Amino acid sequence: MKFTRQILSILALSMGVSLQTFAQAPAAPAQQPDQISQLAELVGLSDTQEQEIRDIVAEIEPKIERLQTEAQAVQAELVELSGPDFDEAAIREKASELGTLEGEMTASSIILQSKVDAVFTEEQRQQLEEMQRQQQQMQQQMRQQQMQRQIQQQLQQQQQQPQPGAGVAPAK
Repeated sequence: MKFTRQILSILALSMGVSLQTFAQAPAAPAQQPDQISQLAELVGLSDTQEQEIRDIVAEIEPKIERLQTEAQAVQAELVELSGPDFDEAAIREKASELGTLEGEMTASSIILQSKVDAVFTEEQRQQLEEMQRQQQQMQQQMRQQQMQRQIQQQLQQQQQQPQPGAGVAPAK
């Protein structure tokens, strides 16, 4: 399960979207290649695999969207319940309701991920694993470059600051 989540997360990142977006996004506009087509190109899905994934998403996506809408409404209700004249019982009830909705969204997302993972061949999983390694390497290189730039900026700032005692005539 952890493997599936990592692979699909990396896959989604490599496509420039979060996995939650993959699971929850409405149908993409016609001018943009949709995420499933991008996935198909990325790992070489067969037409059958691509259709299976489309069917899985079509089955689960509406439930996730409905749960997300309900959760947003409950969050808004919680905001309304807060304040100096709060009703603790009502807040706890809504918080519990929100927790249930979030739990259902999480379960549905994991089920979606698992069903999609079951469509991949072993070779495609290995391909995704390699992409994950490459993605991690790129992220690490970017972090190192960022750190080097920050160090260089700090050194430049220190060099530009006057040194204590500089420019002061020696005492006689």
